[in-house]
Amino acid sequence: DSFDAVRERVDCIIDFSNHALLPKILAYALDKRLPAVIATTGHTEAERAQMREAAAHIPVFSSGNMSLGINVLISLAKSAAAALGSDFDIEIVEMHHNRKLDAPSGTALMIADGIREALPYEPEYIYDRTQRRAPRGRSEIGIHSIRGGTIVGEHEVIFSGRGEVIRISHSAQGRELFAQGALAAAEYIKNKQNGLYSMKELLMDSAVGMK
Repeated sequence: DSFDAVRERVDCIIDFSNHALLPKILAYALDKRLPAVIATTGHTEAERAQMREAAAHIPVFSSGNMSLGINVLISLAKSAAAALGSDFDIEIVEMHHNRKLDAPSGTALMIADGIREALPYEPEYIYDRTQRRAPRGRSEIGIHSIRGGTIVGEHEVIFSGRGEVIRISHSAQGRELFAQGALAAAEYIKNKQNGLYSMKELLMDSAVGMK
């Protein structure tokens, strides 16, 4: 209920709670000089600024999805978008359980934002076509949400061109993978210098380490 009640010695804070608790978590991490892994989504710009400020004093790792696989998908989608340019229409489909409150998912937006970085134009995100009575625009990225049952999380990026379609997909089979990714992030930053880190740095350093 309170950080004041914590007596155990820890090496790193891992937060899967709620983004509204971020100020308290960062304050505790700064007070104890502990690295922090922030695995929550839905952060406001003010909260993102708080993470950047904290990262000047402690290592902070932030990712809206702790799955290593989904972050590889984002990297692949960025590469595909850069190679295909404006010749292919881009659509993102995400599926989650029927108790999920937000739509589209934070991960779907992470994917879209990653693709945007690789495009030679500024895309427009389209979440609903029911009121649109016009052909699809070349700069659009469609983002579609499906909710049902106990689906842990599925994401697919579709690149549709003339006479061919490319699909890149990821399916989460259980929630354990998010815990595994968070532990990998904690191990990654525990001896890092102060700064703001993400899965991009973790994956890049892992690739370098395997060479």
